[in-house]
Amino acid sequence: MIDTRTAPYAAFVLRLALGTMFLAHGLTKVLVFTLPGTAQFFESVGFPGFLAYPVAFAEVGGGALLLLGIAPRLVAALLLPVLIGASTVHFANGWSFANPNGGWEYPVFLVIAALVQALVGDGALTLKSTASLFGNRR
Repeated sequence: MIDTRTAPYAAFVLRLALGTMFLAHGLTKVLVFTLPGTAQFFESVGFPGFLAYPVAFAEVGGGALLLLGIAPRLVAALLLPVLIGASTVHFANGWSFANPNGGWEYPVFLVIAALVQALVGDGALTLKSTASLFGNRR
């Protein structure tokens, strides 16, 4: 049974964790590896280099939106392709993230966490609910 009193706060905690992760990864691409460096990495793993730019923007922007609580359900759903793409880079490395070049369990876990956020809803303490974007009230 789902505890309806605490479930919105569970979604809130998940939202904060996902938002922090996205913001950290996006800022790392921009500030540490630089966008041209990230583009080179993308090319080295078989993705078009130009995708580094929208991916970094999606991670920074999406992370900020999640942390602020602006349409979290929609943002989590829209970020799923970024996480799925990141997961494919690690499939050949095996299960453990301690493997050289990192395993696939962490990125796949993040896919599941974002999917759960999209399914469970916006959670508590949102600035703008996803439903309100489409004219629906909770």
